[in-house]
Parts: sequence; C-alpha cells; structure tokens
Amino acid sequence: MASSLSIILALVLAVATTNAATITVLNKCSYTVWPGAFPVGGGTRLAPGQSWSFQAPAGTQSGRIWARTGCTFDGSGAGSCTTGDCGGVLACAGPGKPPASLAAYTLGAGSVSDFYDLSLVDGFNVPMSFAGTRARGSCRTVSCATDINSQCPPELKVDGGCLSACLKFNTPQYCCPLPSSPARCPPADYSRFFKRLCPDAYSYAFDGKGSIFTCAPGTDYKVTFCP
Repeated sequence: MASSLSIILALVLAVATTNAATITVLNKCSYTVWPGAFPVGGGTRLAPGQSWSFQAPAGTQSGRIWARTGCTFDGSGAGSCTTGDCGGVLACAGPGKPPASLAAYTLGAGSVSDFYDLSLVDGFNVPMSFAGTRARGSCRTVSCATDINSQCPPELKVDGGCLSACLKFNTPQYCCPLPSSPARCPPADYSRFFKRLCPDAYSYAFDGKGSIFTCAPGTDYKVTFCP
C-alpha cells in the first residue's frame, strides 16, 4: 500500500511540475528594480538588463507580480522600498504596498484557461508588459509602456509613483463600495486618465471588458519592466 501511495504521489507531482508555468521577469529599465511576486516567487533584486525566473504551479490563484523601487535591504533581506514594499522583506510573503503597477494572473489546469491582466487599480509606479512565451495558440502581449509618473495629476502624485483616486480620496465615487455594480460605479475622470494612457490595463473595479486576457494552460509568461 505504501509503495502504491508513493507511486501515485510521484505521478501527481510529475503532472503538477509538467503543468507549472515558468514566469520570467526582465528589467529593461535604466535603474534597478526589486520585483515582488505573491503567492509564489517571493522577490529579488534586478539591475538593468537582468532577469529572474520562478515556477508557478498549475491552479495558482490570484498571482501577482510588481516592481518595487527605491529599496534598501541588509544581508538578512530586511529593509524597505519607496514603492511596492511588501512588509519590509526582500522575499515577499504578501502583496505590495500601493502605488504599484501590477501583473495579475490565475493559472488554469487541464482544459481550463489561464487568465492574466495588467492593473492600475492600485496606481502606477513602473511601465510594464505581460506576455505568453511558450503558448499553445496565440496569447496577446499586454502592455502599459507609458511613463504615467511624468503625467500624474499633482493631487495623485507621490514619491516614486501615481496613486489611484480611491487610495487618495477614499470616497464611494472612486472606490466602488459593496454592494456595487457597473451601473452604480461607472468610470470617473481619474480612471479615464489611466485608461487613456494604458488602454490594455484595468483602470477601476469594473473595467473588466477588454482588460482580461486568456492563454491555454501550460503557457509560460514574461513580465517586462520598462518594455
């Protein structure tokens, strides 16, 4: 019995590994970034031109990748970042602090598709793109290559980034409190500002149409900072 269980476990692990997605993060910015990744990946430091890869198992839910900027860490991995900080550690064990441009994904399994998007719902700090690299079929490259920081409205501007209106003002007009719906929470001037500069990206809570993309399960992905 123990031998049979071991064989079954080995087969399950082999299938999970086969269906895992390799996610590569590339820094094409002229400055150092510290990518964060949650719930898998953690984080690291990337000088200009460097890349980093990690495995995300099939079925990973609500995965996210973002750039941290202005970071300092000691030899134990403790420190802080100007934007995107995740609790003062190099290897993130939770989401990053806004503002941070966000690459989000949910990996399917079997015949279930992967879903991925770029989100500016929490604001913007670094231009980025998100693409399938070993895809069965076509996967669209999603990009937010504009430097929104240089055009950020003064009232949303913070050190290193551009806040969303919800984070700045915390009012129902911008935050879509529950219970809510597209009819009760239309786009506002600030979300239209983000959408105009980055049409592929989520700009507010109900900006799902045309902002969520799919790939076949088993696809590998590349996130590029400053594409």
